[in-house]
Amino acid sequence: MPPFSDEATLQRVGIIDTHTGGEPTRIVISGGPDLGTGTLLEQKDRFQKEFDEFRSAVVNEPRGSDVMVGALLRPPINPDSIASVIFFNNIGPLNMCGHGTIGVAVAHEYLGRIKSGHYKLDTPVGTVKFELTERNKVTIQNVPAYRYRKNVEIEVDELGKIRGDIAWGGNWFFLVNDHGQELTLSNVEHLRSVTLKIREALKASGITGKDHQEIDHIELFSAPEDPNNDSRNFVLCPGGAYDRSPCGTGTSAKLACLHTDGKLAPGQVFRQESIIGSLFEGSISERDGELIPSITGTAYVNAEATLILDLNDPFRFGIQH
Repeated sequence: MPPFSDEATLQRVGIIDTHTGGEPTRIVISGGPDLGTGTLLEQKDRFQKEFDEFRSAVVNEPRGSDVMVGALLRPPINPDSIASVIFFNNIGPLNMCGHGTIGVAVAHEYLGRIKSGHYKLDTPVGTVKFELTERNKVTIQNVPAYRYRKNVEIEVDELGKIRGDIAWGGNWFFLVNDHGQELTLSNVEHLRSVTLKIREALKASGITGKDHQEIDHIELFSAPEDPNNDSRNFVLCPGGAYDRSPCGTGTSAKLACLHTDGKLAPGQVFRQESIIGSLFEGSISERDGELIPSITGTAYVNAEATLILDLNDPFRFGIQH
């Protein structure tokens, strides 16, 4: 311990950092808040209302960045699950996170808690199954996905009329195929501006997902750069950052739309390329009248570390949005 430190003023948070297709996940493995018992949705609400400063401290600057997604590990809700998880980003908790689930799986492998095989992970929107098929490679079986509305037309500032589908893949998405934009990494700031305008137009028009839930993810599609793939996407996340991965919940929403349109058969592989060229392979199955997406991707451990929140630090809770 450095001689100048006062242990009484320091809060320590153990983390594992991973990235999935370039998109980071910071997994809190110790030092997190006590959220009590109850359903994971109730714990998520408690996390948001009572411990939002902790969320900001973990993922916001100066320790994190706008692009970082956090994952707070909790004891399992279901006895046959390995853990529960509450995902969060720079502005608040998330319902579900596909790339984060892959990162959590690989972190469990790194910690020696699992090896190759089938497992379950509890999330606020349901229990997710996953298979660790080999080191760093994971297939998740997501919560049921579906298209809520097709060909919704909105008027967007400086863009004119835009049409898209509203779909659920664990989060709410507005999926746009015809947008006239170039999906290249060099164009990401313009794409952020375009998708922010689309999201603002949806909100201004009162267009929501089911039960008036906010559509907080915008997803643009184009032809892939690699002809071996089926599609390239750009995904705007709730906090204004773009997803470096192909987005697990966004790909799930896309799979549901494709299947509903008769363009993707059960079990058929769909190769979704991200804006940086990383890849998810997806497929869909039908179970009890619901569409179950499966997403395969890879994640890698970047760091094992201890975050220090010094009570004397005016920015110990991060630079909050």
